[in-house]
This record gives sequence, structure tokens and C-alpha cells, in this order.
Amino acid sequence: MLAPPPTPMRLVMVDDHEMVLHGLDAMLGHFPEYVQILGHATAAGEALNLVAEVRPDVVLCDVRIGKESGLDLCRQITTQYPGTKVVFLTVYDDEHYLFQALRVGASGYILKRIDGQELISHLSRVGEGETVVDHALAGRVALSAARLSAGEFWSGAHLGLTQRESEVLELLVSGHSNKGVASKLVVSEDTVKTHIRGLYRKLGVSDRSGAIAVALREGLFH
Repeated sequence: MLAPPPTPMRLVMVDDHEMVLHGLDAMLGHFPEYVQILGHATAAGEALNLVAEVRPDVVLCDVRIGKESGLDLCRQITTQYPGTKVVFLTVYDDEHYLFQALRVGASGYILKRIDGQELISHLSRVGEGETVVDHALAGRVALSAARLSAGEFWSGAHLGLTQRESEVLELLVSGHSNKGVASKLVVSEDTVKTHIRGLYRKLGVSDRSGAIAVALREGLFH
């Protein structure tokens, strides 16, 4: 664990479960020389208001906040308050979520099974300017990166898209309607709509034009 900083890291914690917040309070309370907890939030809007008020160094939040997206919250915080870093503390042991978290500007992705000393170590590294990834995911991420580099993954895999979602997006980029996509893939239109909702959520967009814009910007299809 790194030596304590000159002043403790100023921290805001966001989770829809108050029991988790209380547990983190107790855990981090053993390290007052490293962190100062400025407040808690249990919803995204509440979190944004708190960040605007206290301007913390780091926001520690979950990928999902009830029915809200921690990924969307991270994008808003890093855009509106570039001096504040976001670190995810979550149960979602999924490299696709990790890729999305890094894409929206997160400085860390840590699993909730971590203990207090490990959490302080990760937060200290974030304070030093590093991007931290839980060791349980690091090996899988390296393997995914190697496979992606070798061309073994489909377009959009690094954004969290499944292979079928990537196929649907490619057809949307080509100008196909939902009915046309269903015909091409030999599935129902309802199935196509389900895939479209999934890729919208993962790309952080709300409509077809937004999804196509991301695909073009990322150079997914040539």
C-alpha cells in the first residue's frame, strides 16, 4: 500500500443499498489518513448534486444504481467535473462492463469482495494517476485484448456488444429496417427489437441515429 497522501483523498460513495454504504463507512473508517468521506448518495441525481456541492477527488459507485446506470453517471461526472475521478466498486465480474466503464472515463473497476486495505491501495494508485483494474479481471482482460488484436473478436466486442448485437448494428448502419434485419438474420422483429435495446444501452445512446454515429466514429464496419 502506498504511503498516505499529504491530505486524505476526498471521497463520495454512491450505491442504492444503504447497507453497502454503511459497510464501506466502517471499512474505510480505519484509514482516516488516506480517505475523507464527504457524503453518500443512493441515486444518480442525488449523486450529481452532491458532487456539484462538495467537488470530491473520487466518486466510488456501482455499475447499477437501482434501475439507473452508473455508467451514465460516470460519463456525466467526468464530463461536467473533469477534476473528479470515478472508480466503480461492483459485483459485476464481467469484462464487457469493464470495457464500457473505461470507455466512459472511469479510473478504476474493482469488485466488492475486496478488503479494506486492498481498496485503499487501489484508491491510492488512482490518486497517483493510475487506472486500476481488479486483479480477478486483469487476466481475462489481457486475454480479450490479445484475441481482439488477433482479429478473433467481432466488431464492437470491446464496447460490450454480443456477436448478434454487432450483426444487428452492422445491418442498421447499412440502412436496413427492423423488418429487413429480421429477414436477414432469420429471426422475429421482436427479437431484433430486443437486440437493438441492448446495443442502445451498451453504446449509451437512445436511438438508431446515435447507434450509427457511434459505429461510424469507432470505425466498426468498413
